[in-house]
Amino acid sequence: MRAVLTRVKSASVTIEGKTVGEIGKGFLILLGVHVTDTEEIAKKIADKICGLRIFEDPDGKMNINPTDAGAELLIVSQFTLYADCRKRRPGFTEAARPELAVPLYELVIAECRARGFKVETGEFGADMQVASVNDGPVTIILDSNEL
Repeated sequence: MRAVLTRVKSASVTIEGKTVGEIGKGFLILLGVHVTDTEEIAKKIADKICGLRIFEDPDGKMNINPTDAGAELLIVSQFTLYADCRKRRPGFTEAARPELAVPLYELVIAECRARGFKVETGEFGADMQVASVNDGPVTIILDSNEL
């Protein structure tokens, strides 16, 4: 599983002109599911997202976790995180098909909500427009193979 996590002042996702998810301060998370991912991996990446200390303390150091920062989460499915770009036209054979990806995507969302976070989402498989006001900017790439 891969997650591109951006610390934001605000973020939203729009489908066909309608805002379907919107947050204030927190994380915009683009989440890709690999063909070999499992529930254990989904829980592990959710735990990492919910505990990552990348909000600044009074001394300007990244030392505050999202709970203490009052962060909200916007989680958007992003199969293109597993693009194979060795050729000019990307291939996506490493990205999980919806029958595997949707339940794992939803499990990450559920795990984050269970930890008390307000979690907004996009719509799996939809053509979405994602907007964000980055804070920092701070962007972290999480790969379950490296956790």
